[in-house]
Amino acid sequence: MPTVAPLDLEGHVVAAHFLGDVPFFATAAGSIHRLDGGEKVTEAHEGLLTCIRDPFSDTLISGGEDGKVLRVGHDGTATVLAEAPRKWISVVAGGPQGAVAWAQGKSSFVRTSDGAVKEFTENRSVEGIAFASKGLRIAAARYNGVSLHWVGTNAPPVDLDWKGAHTGVTFSPDNRFLVTMMQENALHGWKLDGKPGENRHMRMTGYPAKVKSMSWSAKGKWLASSGAPAAIVWPFSAKDGPMGKAPQELGTRADIMVTQVAFHPTDEVLAIGFIDGMILGVRMADGKEALLRRPGKGGITGMSWSASGRLLAFASEAGDCGVVDISA
Repeated sequence: MPTVAPLDLEGHVVAAHFLGDVPFFATAAGSIHRLDGGEKVTEAHEGLLTCIRDPFSDTLISGGEDGKVLRVGHDGTATVLAEAPRKWISVVAGGPQGAVAWAQGKSSFVRTSDGAVKEFTENRSVEGIAFASKGLRIAAARYNGVSLHWVGTNAPPVDLDWKGAHTGVTFSPDNRFLVTMMQENALHGWKLDGKPGENRHMRMTGYPAKVKSMSWSAKGKWLASSGAPAAIVWPFSAKDGPMGKAPQELGTRADIMVTQVAFHPTDEVLAIGFIDGMILGVRMADGKEALLRRPGKGGITGMSWSASGRLLAFASEAGDCGVVDISA
């Protein structure tokens, strides 16, 4: 079995990420801990709501109950990107060319590298934001669909409509598909490169619980998701994505729900975190499983691979976190 280096923190830990080979752990109380020649702490927020790794700049972006949006670097230095007193910032995203986005009520905001901020307003509250991998374009998930905005123009948004509350959003790595998590137990997708008039909708249903975690494989061939007693993995290699195809179910455990999924950065291997704290590694090619961590005190709330794919950091709702070395 791979070796696990434990890290016990106080209370709920929201996320685990790597910057280079240094693991970071963000707590709901607002502190960000990193293991870099010992444990070091950045007091980031008065109540932290979200913390993501910006894939475009290899920094962390966080939002908190204090209304601040921060960028945190490898050395733990936190830079304030935006501040909205008496507002909660629970949705953030990192984009190309140093851009960062966040949501506040019915508005999405994009701050470009020169410090300029542009606001996009919606009819309903924004629950999720994502940047496309090319061009400065954002998707804002909301009630009854998604709005696509080009940041550098004043063109009207492209509205992708589907009834219901959309709580998170992600572009496929090649920008051909857009997928949202829904308040009901489902994912919904759109084919972005289809011809006008084509049926571009992708309904991905059948989950027993809400989907709260999604992860694309390195080349975008697969999209893994939580929300069931197995990781539900949809195929996206065909031109119509998963339309008309059944998903794979990996790491099935009777009545024990998957809470987090994270694809390896280079290989088609999926880390699956469960509500009892167990973590499995599963190979897509043959479904072979490897136990990466035994059950712990709390459900897995975050997982992230190092760039080399040798280390896996994990966070839990009870604060029992750690790093798995799969080469050991």
